[in-house]
Amino acid sequence: MAKVAIIGGSGLEDPDILKSPKTIKVDTPYGEPTSELTTGKIGNIDVVILSRHGKKHTIPPTQVNNRANIWALKEQGCDFILATTACGSLREEIGRGDLVILDQFIDFTKHRKTTFFDEFKPGEMKHTPMADPFDSNLRNLLIQSAEELKLKFHKKGTVVSIEGPRFSTRAESNMFRMWGADVINMSVAPEAILANEIGIPYAAIAMSTDYDCWKTDEEPVTWEAVLEIFNQNVHNVIDLILTSLKKI
Repeated sequence: MAKVAIIGGSGLEDPDILKSPKTIKVDTPYGEPTSELTTGKIGNIDVVILSRHGKKHTIPPTQVNNRANIWALKEQGCDFILATTACGSLREEIGRGDLVILDQFIDFTKHRKTTFFDEFKPGEMKHTPMADPFDSNLRNLLIQSAEELKLKFHKKGTVVSIEGPRFSTRAESNMFRMWGADVINMSVAPEAILANEIGIPYAAIAMSTDYDCWKTDEEPVTWEAVLEIFNQNVHNVIDLILTSLKKI
């Protein structure tokens, strides 16, 4: 039976969702993960939940120990990773509350560890292919489930991950649009990179909460606005995960 990791956390520690929840503290060669792991079952599937920014959202994006997080999930025997993330929309057609099943990323972070290799030992050199970083099988399961649930979603999208915690300038936001990015966040890179490097199939559900700042006919994004839209729509993310887990 497969074991699935869920990265995100918001609303997912609900005891009604997770059967027989147990919290475990782990360590890795890269330090401690950003939260304790919560293990249990959703239906018949073994699940491990990790809160990317800590249980109380106290860890800024740049300080997330992505290497420890992904390593810990590998050590727990996770076969798949489903990640959740809030994002800003860079396209008119991606509205607030819409879900995007990501298929590409642009890594615009600057200060994060993006590999498990601090050095190559003789004969160990590894350059991980990254042409299609989001697992196609997991993406198809998410797409099928979103269609069944009749959610407002987009079957693909390119996310640009920025360093944060600040939001973009208008010039940056317009540049990302010209680059072909559809949504923007602060977390998918290097998380997806490390999952691919360590060999865990990874997919991400992005929820659009705002229009960043490229739309001059709207107020620029604020954290309060992000939280408001996220909290109004997080049930759709949970429903999508629960439905998709039945197919794994």
